[in-house]
Amino acid sequence: MPIIVENLFFTYMKGMPFAHTAVNDISFCVSDGEFVGLIGHTGCGKSTLIQAVAGLLKPDAGRVLLDGEDINAKDYERKKLRRRVGVVFQYPEYQLFEETVELDVAFGPKKAGLSPEEIRERVAWALSIVGMDVKEVGVLSPFELSGGQKRKVAIAGVLANKPGILILDEPIAGLDPAGRDSFMNFIRRLNGMGTTILMISHNMDGLAEYAGRILVMNESKIVLDGTPKEVFADIEKLKAMGLGASEPREVAHMLAQKGLDVPRDIIKFEDLKAYILKQVKGSC
Repeated sequence: MPIIVENLFFTYMKGMPFAHTAVNDISFCVSDGEFVGLIGHTGCGKSTLIQAVAGLLKPDAGRVLLDGEDINAKDYERKKLRRRVGVVFQYPEYQLFEETVELDVAFGPKKAGLSPEEIRERVAWALSIVGMDVKEVGVLSPFELSGGQKRKVAIAGVLANKPGILILDEPIAGLDPAGRDSFMNFIRRLNGMGTTILMISHNMDGLAEYAGRILVMNESKIVLDGTPKEVFADIEKLKAMGLGASEPREVAHMLAQKGLDVPRDIIKFEDLKAYILKQVKGSC
């Protein structure tokens, strides 16, 4: 069943002089198996929205439906939410706290009441998904690892509960280009395995390459909803909101401004390269 958000509102310091509405009458649906990117300028309400979707904030009004059930209803069983939805915050390595990698990754399955054998299997599986071997790293302190390894362990701890939905808030912040590409490929693999992805990101190239859909927030509302090609086509509208598009789309837009007939749906490096090579061959 999809995630359905209906007329969601959330205001910080409601009723106070400095009250701020972060989520203002937002509605959308995320279907099973989708990879949805969420973009918007800093302070537009993105993080508040995903926290409400994950059940970490209770909205002032509106509903979040998961598998057809309102997650904020009084009789809703919250354990179901924790089994279905995993959340990875910005700098997830700061979530580490246990003495060893194995214990850290095992924390969620233990809380879920799984047997020791099931917990061991989950830990080994989750670490293997992020490219790590429990036999090699399980007994190590997570604080002895490199920054990239810490991030992988933290994400493995979320995956150990085998959530069908993964919500990520700027998970590639602070990573170098190679690290970003590696992480985005990893997320694509998870999505290919059937995991639904809802991810906040300022990395437009990554979303152009991997996301199937992009939601754009501005001033606490969703103002655009479409495929990456549809959203990035209107580059002037994005710039008016303090946003940009993928680098290939930006270059294509500049070439169009110089008078070249450049398609508006070029958003990936491969497409830009193919267009340029075609023009070069045509001029020979």
